[in-house]
Amino acid sequence: MRPLKIVHVITGLNTGGAEMMLYKLLAASDTISTTHYVVSLIDMGTLGRHIEDLGVTVYALGMKPSFPNVFCLLRLAKIVKDLRPDLIQGWMYHGNIAASLVVSLARLRVPVIWNIRHSINSIKLEKPTTWLLIKLSAAMSWSAKRIVYNSGISASQHEGIGYCKDRTVVLPNGFDCNKFKPDHQSRVAIRNELKLTEASIVIGLIGRFHPIKDHKNFIHAASILSRTYSNLFFIMAGREVDASNLALVSLLESEQLLDHFALLGERSDTSAIYAALDVLVSSSYSEGFPNVVGEAMATAVLCVVTDVGDSAYLVADTGKVVPPRDPLALATAINRLLSISPEDKIVLGQKARKRVIENFSIQSIQARYNELYLEVAASRSILK
Repeated sequence: MRPLKIVHVITGLNTGGAEMMLYKLLAASDTISTTHYVVSLIDMGTLGRHIEDLGVTVYALGMKPSFPNVFCLLRLAKIVKDLRPDLIQGWMYHGNIAASLVVSLARLRVPVIWNIRHSINSIKLEKPTTWLLIKLSAAMSWSAKRIVYNSGISASQHEGIGYCKDRTVVLPNGFDCNKFKPDHQSRVAIRNELKLTEASIVIGLIGRFHPIKDHKNFIHAASILSRTYSNLFFIMAGREVDASNLALVSLLESEQLLDHFALLGERSDTSAIYAALDVLVSSSYSEGFPNVVGEAMATAVLCVVTDVGDSAYLVADTGKVVPPRDPLALATAINRLLSISPEDKIVLGQKARKRVIENFSIQSIQARYNELYLEVAASRSILK
């Protein structure tokens, strides 16, 4: 049987949860069963060249960060007509809408799968443009053959506002457990870079600077913890999480914590950063299925997460779960993990890694995606 030809349409290729999941799926795919192409509506971002290094062709349409325009759709239609794919996989709201529109515009008999990487906790938390896209997508959801969500909570939330229930498929994020693993050498290297010793207690938050990540919650919890511990150090990394972010620096200064924090910005060596941590914190007030938590768990790092999206399901009994927007609860949970014996920390970290290996390895998740692709293509008599 010939390889299944799949075109992925994604909003952009800067580093983020959806973009990294696409990259990991492509890296885990084999050329015998599938041939992949990626279309970025905006630009190549930080991941485009890395995807090309996998042998995958990437197209960048140069769209402004807004609703897909006619010229963008026409270019996408030409690419799809030239490639003649067996199916199209949309990623995120813009990519999903563009994928469905281009099939209709070009009158193509190609099935479309949507991929939603977002949870909806409150209308008030969404920007007006994002909420418009969410509602428009609900009205168009009948056009997708399947709608993939990365968390059960996200699926329920979207179904509750009108997304087609009979299209739902829940496929969690997958993690490369060969890349993300305990690594003493990396632990020492990062700590040396930051002039820290093994005696330092290092707590980290990795994620782009965005309101839903709630860096303020993390910083307030750090302030509470600093009153108890003298050897605490905090790492934050991610897009716009650096010294040029005046709002972030000002908040740290107001809490007198600037000397206790390293703002690393966007880094490509996150596996090494995880290895340097004692605790990984996800302080968000909205999540789907957080990559950073699964990656930290695979590295045998203890995690404290807020009870949003599928974070609690992911961590299960290997870490701590607290309500969102509650710095005292966050600090208390971190303190509880820090208070257990060194031997118990090792056992709990190994348990976290085992949970990821057994349930969320990228190989098993990629196989489930392949099964979905084959099912959708076969159901439309695409395969010959």
